[in-house]
Order: sequence, then structure tokens, then C-alpha cells
Amino acid sequence: MDTAIHTEKETWGTYQKHVADDNYYYARSCIRQNFFPASEYMFLHILRKVLGKHVYDDPNHTTCTGIGYHSDIVPFETIQTVVARHFALMTEAGLENIAISCVTSFGIYTEILETWQHFPEQLEKTREFLYKATKREFNLPKNIAHTSDIIYKFRHEIAEKAVYKLVHAQTGEPLNVVEHIGCHYAKMFPTKGIGGAEFPQVLSGMITAWGGKVIDYPERRHCCGFGFRNYLVQANRGYSVSNTYKKLESMQPYNPDFILTNCPGCAMFIDKWQYTIAEMEQKTFDSQGKGIPVLTYEELAALVLGIQPWDVGLQIHQIQSESLLDALGIPYDTALKYVDKQGNQLPLPNKPNNLLH
Repeated sequence: MDTAIHTEKETWGTYQKHVADDNYYYARSCIRQNFFPASEYMFLHILRKVLGKHVYDDPNHTTCTGIGYHSDIVPFETIQTVVARHFALMTEAGLENIAISCVTSFGIYTEILETWQHFPEQLEKTREFLYKATKREFNLPKNIAHTSDIIYKFRHEIAEKAVYKLVHAQTGEPLNVVEHIGCHYAKMFPTKGIGGAEFPQVLSGMITAWGGKVIDYPERRHCCGFGFRNYLVQANRGYSVSNTYKKLESMQPYNPDFILTNCPGCAMFIDKWQYTIAEMEQKTFDSQGKGIPVLTYEELAALVLGIQPWDVGLQIHQIQSESLLDALGIPYDTALKYVDKQGNQLPLPNKPNNLLH
């Protein structure tokens, strides 16, 4: 029995990871800052202003070209050189810990580092390509983390500073939360994510630390449906929406208060396909006909810390979050929902036909 327990602990230990405490080079996501721009701002705000960490947001950073790579447009040699340039920028900034906002980028950085470890000739070839193209050289990062790893690492510190907990303001009961982990975070290289592919802790750990209840459901580990080729090829988009439908149908009986994701693509698709399904099928997956709010972990951390919902960017989502804000007891002013920083009224979005707002 003791041997079995020891072996179990050793096995679980292989699915933990070291995340640096401070001094991060920030690798932005090309799609997160377009879909949910306040998410990346909130990550920087929380790390810098709330936790007192040093994060360098480099204006010279570019896309990793991951979508092109996974769509068979960008060759592996090219993406290795693009990522090597990122490492060169990190090296020039005097940093060695890299914080990656995009789950696809996280998988790509990991794939490239694993390739270089096992095939060092690829590393030398990439160094040569980068120097010929840019006259830059680089060091390998000593610590590589997805930004959800970092929020997870500091989840208890955030809980200590929390203004709100994930409990119902009227009943005091924990909110029911379902989480969705991006495939490129844990499934490609299970040992590089906290908890591995089957039992990732990175989001459930946040939910529990902040007072919520994690709800299991049959399709918890099913893909969101992005699947680059499924969406990029218009004729294939039915495959994408059907995957999301399967997930939403699976979680519906458990009445989740919201969905938490750690991938920008997953957040976008689970959010916006709910609108599509409502238009196509006149169906929603909640009891009120409003859809199930989908939040990024940065948005959730910001709400817990008491940052105003419209500064968090919740109005940018297709599925609106007033029902969640009411449950949490978070005040909001609907008159300020679509107002810019100067107080000017912005154009109001068109209301969907089959989603209540």
C-alpha cells in the first residue's frame, strides 16, 4: 500500500511544473488582443499593479505564425526562426522567463524547444537563419509558462486581495463553474501543463481558490471545435459548431453559472457559437435564454479583485454577463456599458434575434 501511494505521488509529481516568480518577458496573442483586448491588459495590470511583478510588454514582439503553421501554410523552419526572434528579443531585454498569452503559441514554443533538445542540429540551423535575417542571437528561456500558469501560481495571493468570491450574493452558495482547457495547453505535451491532459488543475485551481465549485461534465475534455482547418475552410465550419454544440449540450444539465477558459480561440468559439446556435436552432443552453457567459481567466481574476466589469471588457463578448454579475453581487451601470474613456457614447451593437439581453 505504501509503495502504491508513493508511486501515485511520484506519478502526480511529473504533472507539476515550476513557474518563475517574477521578471517575465510577455509574448502576446495575436487573436486574444483582437477578440478580448482587455484580457491581456488585465493580465499586465494584475501582475504589475496588484502583485508587484515585473513584466516586459515588448512592442517589437510579433505573431508566432501558429495559425499559419497549423494550417500548413508556414513551414516548420520558418516558425522556428520566428520563435527564435522572440527569444532574441527576450535575451536583449535581459530576461529569461517567458510568459505566453496564447495556448497555441504555448504549444508551438514547447514543440520547438522539444525539437531542439532532441535534434540540436535544428537549433544550430535556426541560429544561422536568424542571424542571416536579423543579425540577432538568442539564449533559450530558462522558464516557459502559459499566462494561466502564472495566474494559477498566484491564485491564493489574488484570493487574499479579493473583493468578491465566486459565491452567490443572495444564497451564499458557491457558483457552479465549468472549465475548458485549450487542447494545445495540455494535450500536445501533457507534462508541460499543470495536472497533465486528463486532470489539468490550472483553471479548476483558480475556481476553488476563489470560492467556486468546479462542475464535471461528460465532454469536459472535448475540443471546443476551433480545429484550425475546420474553421478556416468555410465549408468545414459545420464541424466546428457541432463540436461546440456537443460540449454545451453536455454541460447544460448541470446549470453552470459560467464557463472559464484558458485559450483565446476556445473563449471566442464557445462564446460566439452560442449566438450562432441560437440563430440556427432557436436554442440556448441556460434556463433564461441568455446563453452561458464565457470568461477568460484574466477577466475572472479582475472581477474577483473588484475591477469594474466594463473595464474588464465583458461587453465585448457575444454572451453578456449581467446575470453573472447579479449573482456575484457586483454593481454595474448599464449607461456606461458602451462608453469610451472620454465619456463618449459608442455605437450600440445589434441585438440578436434569439438571445435575450
